[in-house]
Amino acid sequence: MPEDAQFCLKCGKPVSSPPQAAASTVTAAGTKVVAKAASAKPKRKLRIVLWVLLALVLIGVAWVATSDNPWAQELQDLAGWKHDQAILQTEAPFPVAAHAFRFYKFSLPQSSTNVSIIGQFSVAPDNRGVKSSAKGTGDADMDGSIEVYVLSEPAFAVWEKGYAANSVYESGKVQQGTLQAELPAGGGVYYLVFSNKSAPKAAKSVNASILLRYKSWVPSWMRSLKSTID
Repeated sequence: MPEDAQFCLKCGKPVSSPPQAAASTVTAAGTKVVAKAASAKPKRKLRIVLWVLLALVLIGVAWVATSDNPWAQELQDLAGWKHDQAILQTEAPFPVAAHAFRFYKFSLPQSSTNVSIIGQFSVAPDNRGVKSSAKGTGDADMDGSIEVYVLSEPAFAVWEKGYAANSVYESGKVQQGTLQAELPAGGGVYYLVFSNKSAPKAAKSVNASILLRYKSWVPSWMRSLKSTID
């Protein structure tokens, strides 16, 4: 008879030992629970590491996009991001004489593609040198409107002589406006023109901020951020 046999206290008959499988099952289940808890910790650490790396990448991209550091500038060039190029950015209004115009000349290399000219302008009557009796008469010449054009060099030569010409942009007679136009691929010489030809007597005062924008992967909000930092 096995040494570890057990007997009933009342009748004295041997009683079989309880099955060991249940104990082993419980032990195995407990081992699985512990194993799952242990494997969850490395996964949580991995997620934290990935989030930290993502944050560092985003910070790096923001630094490259907004910094004037020479290394950042080189990375921007390698990524194909060309910076905005100012054509006209006035700190004070400039005058345009009566029955005259004022122009700003700019050029693009032949390899240029995906370039826009954008900006804003506003106009007011320039009353300097105007007699007080002439002010406030309601003359249409004093309405403060002007015409803005973007013309290629051949078109400007035609327009300057008083003939109609094809334009990249034409505002019509306005007191303020937003300029936005795509420039043809292939480069060339262009003229940004503020025309007061239709006003025979009154000069105009113009505020304007116009620039060239190259399309790139950099979002507009990041460009704005860089402009604010600069």
